[in-house]
Amino acid sequence: MRIVAFTHSLRSCWNHGNAHFLRGVLRELQALGHTVAAHEPEGAWSVENLLRDHGAAGLAASLAPYPELTATIDPPDFGLDDASLDAALDGADLVLVHEWNAPALVARIGAARRNGGRFTLLFHDTHHRAVSEPDAMRAYDLSGYDGVLAFGETLAEVYRGWGWGNRVFVWHEAADTRLFRPPATPLPRDGLVWIGNWGDGERSAELERFLFGPARRTGLPLDVWGVRYPEEALDVLRQHGARYRGWLPNARAPEVFSRHLATVHVPRRFYVEALPGIPTIRVFEALACGIPLVSAPWRDSEGLFTAGRDFLVAPDGPAMERHLRDLAQDPGLRAALAEQGLRTIRARHTCAHRAAELVAVAEGLRG
Repeated sequence: MRIVAFTHSLRSCWNHGNAHFLRGVLRELQALGHTVAAHEPEGAWSVENLLRDHGAAGLAASLAPYPELTATIDPPDFGLDDASLDAALDGADLVLVHEWNAPALVARIGAARRNGGRFTLLFHDTHHRAVSEPDAMRAYDLSGYDGVLAFGETLAEVYRGWGWGNRVFVWHEAADTRLFRPPATPLPRDGLVWIGNWGDGERSAELERFLFGPARRTGLPLDVWGVRYPEEALDVLRQHGARYRGWLPNARAPEVFSRHLATVHVPRRFYVEALPGIPTIRVFEALACGIPLVSAPWRDSEGLFTAGRDFLVAPDGPAMERHLRDLAQDPGLRAALAEQGLRTIRARHTCAHRAAELVAVAEGLRG
């Protein structure tokens, strides 16, 4: 198949987790023998922020580990140039459109499908806006689309309620195990690491309760990587003795994980309350790297993992402290969690699994 993906950005992973997954899936589709093309708009906010903070070197570091992948940079909404959009779609068998694209472009691609396009067209939703901003999401014109890919069952249920029925498919994120894997040679490990963005403060209280406070009280050094940390957030880190490291190119995350004893999952509030069952992609990536993980309260309603075996769960702050102390003091516990988590990822949650699932969805719709 010729597969065309319209993404917010393939090049930049600055505050843009979908780039992690998209890169891995496109590589696996190539490995299956498919031809892939990625398009992103000029001036994408993720790219602009990365260039502002780190310049061209930062942008190069973001995509460098993926030499087989390139992105075509188009004027926003293709400059309303139908000929250019037609050329991008020419010969496509499967087209993926991510939800961070401009509504006008989403509609124009749908119109191209509706007006005789011979490709299968799927809308890919990997965000909580369907519940946090439902009016904004329902404003998208998806009338020409063949189906919706939702990154969790609870999100898929929202689309079913909007009339998509059996044309919405659950397509979870996963780990790119060509990149995310344990180190070939074990390295000395020390302290905790958390890789995540501060965002808009929707989990600031949870981060203090389940990460910063427990790390300080257990005496474990904590390294924090990510972006969008305002000064008040940096003050919180300083008060707890955490070391803020700044932006991390996603490709360097395995190297960072390999030097730490454990990591922590603190889900955003929407994925605890409104869309339970959807983990951050960092859970898949951390377990793929063989690092023990402890999660703040999160209901794995779809049975993606086995709590207590793949990772530990802390219902409250004191439980988190106990788990972190146990991990610091018990090499056997660390080894068992790392081994089981890695086994689960390799058996069920790699980008190769998701590439095969996508091909099956496309074939089913064409049939």
